Amino acid sequence: MTDVSPILDRADQNLPSSLDNLFELLRIKSISTDPAFKAECRKAAEWLVAYLNSLGFTASVRDTSGHPMVVAHHDAASADAPHVLFYGHYDVQPVDPIELWESDPFAPAIKDMGTGRKILTGRGTSDDKGQLMTFVEAVRAYKEIKGALPVRITILFEGEEESGSPSLKPFLEANAAELKADYALVCDTGMWDGDTPAISAGLRGLVGEEVTINAADRDLHSGMFGGAAANPIHILANILAGLHDETGRITLDGFYDGVEETPSNIKASWETLGMTTEKFLGEVGLSIPSGEKGRSVMELTWARPTAEVNGISGGYTGAGFKTVIAAKASAKVSFRLVGQQNPAAIRESFRAYVRSQVPADCSVEFHAHGASPAIQLSYDSPVLTKAKNALSNEWPKPAIVIGMGGSIPIVGDFQKMLGMESLLVGFGLADDRIHSPNEKYELKSYHKGIRSWIRILDALAA
Repeated sequence: MTDVSPILDRADQNLPSSLDNLFELLRIKSISTDPAFKAECRKAAEWLVAYLNSLGFTASVRDTSGHPMVVAHHDAASADAPHVLFYGHYDVQPVDPIELWESDPFAPAIKDMGTGRKILTGRGTSDDKGQLMTFVEAVRAYKEIKGALPVRITILFEGEEESGSPSLKPFLEANAAELKADYALVCDTGMWDGDTPAISAGLRGLVGEEVTINAADRDLHSGMFGGAAANPIHILANILAGLHDETGRITLDGFYDGVEETPSNIKASWETLGMTTEKFLGEVGLSIPSGEKGRSVMELTWARPTAEVNGISGGYTGAGFKTVIAAKASAKVSFRLVGQQNPAAIRESFRAYVRSQVPADCSVEFHAHGASPAIQLSYDSPVLTKAKNALSNEWPKPAIVIGMGGSIPIVGDFQKMLGMESLLVGFGLADDRIHSPNEKYELKSYHKGIRSWIRILDALAA
């Protein structure tokens, strides 16, 4: 491995100019969802291309049916060095409601919070311009000292992440050969806390289902038909209640196929984080744990599958009271998946279970609402281990490997379409107010994020 001390020193020396570069990008109003800012999105892409070219990349703006992509390439000092694809997005969320901002969202500034803490303010500081620039500035410092890079780098910056990424899949399909690398680096995640860096090794998948139980051919008077006619709300309620047993396990046939236990050393590391059930649920006004018995809240939200009812409708729900037996009742149900669970198999198992519970004189309809598998990086992956050690050398506390309850679609696309696993390393914090007024990014996150990527790039080359 390289002695990275001189490179880290250069990153420290570069910090004022690095912030100037970031602020230039932040001033561009690249709101992707609003057509009024189409020109600003292109301006952001062109700014990034110009800056990457100045660092020795071969970068270009790539047009799509929507906002453009930025693609850049840089060779490594060694021909047999690993090849990484770094992904970020330059578009940002709208700023509404503007009256809640304490300052102009597109006039970034450094705000002194006292006791040595400073924050960067403005839209995009954390999501995702500040994050992606930590990587770019790490590359800058590395090149200024070494004259070359330790790994081969391809960069993909998207301009539609905040508006559903409609152009992304077609772009990946059309440019798969150019974009494919050994693995991807994604910097759109966060740390456990201000001193503890994190690598996200797992992202839960998702299956969405809407089910409708049809009974009588019209709503019925409950006095005339109650006790004799099938009530679809009762039927649906029984079906939904039967999804879990008394221990919190999900009852669908084959549901746990492909679910592996989290390694004991990983669970032990989660226990050291100090997140108790009382603290976790207390933040949302609850206190009694649900889900599978005998598992911590971290395991339940990061590493275990779920079945949740997201909405129920049927009968009269207006003001007052109406004694009616509804003709139909509906529910929206989602399943969060982990490990190697098969979304199609989960959907079919759910539908088979529902059909088995519907009386012969009633019928059922299903409507699918998307499906995606879970993403799981091996906990003992050499890439993960190298990044974890590199982060631990930079931050006050050792890096931890965590899971994420939700999903990041691009990670699934990289795996499915390009055959690449992703290393998810980010430096955002839970209170960064992304998507909200007064978005911020800790100056410490930005500065040490740059230093972290220098260490990671060096570690990956070794």
